[in-house]
Amino acid sequence: MKQLTMIVALLFAGIATADDHLDPATKAIYDRSCGFCHTSGAAGAPKTGDAAAWESRMALGMDAMVLSVKNGKGAMPPRGMCMDCTDEQFADLITYMAKAK
Repeated sequence: MKQLTMIVALLFAGIATADDHLDPATKAIYDRSCGFCHTSGAAGAPKTGDAAAWESRMALGMDAMVLSVKNGKGAMPPRGMCMDCTDEQFADLITYMAKAK
């Protein structure tokens, strides 16, 4: 029984959480600049991990998505509150929000 418990514990330890998909620096950016609106859906923001909400947006392509963040969209201000983010960081954040569960 102890072996079975250990095996189950090891299996569950290997299951990734949404936060495991981000390096700590990018997670800090998400928490500081994106999380407030994209966690709750405030002001119509697509929620992180809501595949249906992100599907049509992601169909536009990553370049268009990054441009939307840089220019601002709806209630989201230009650069999404991250004035020092690079295009690569924006792409990483978008990918995370579109796919996180």
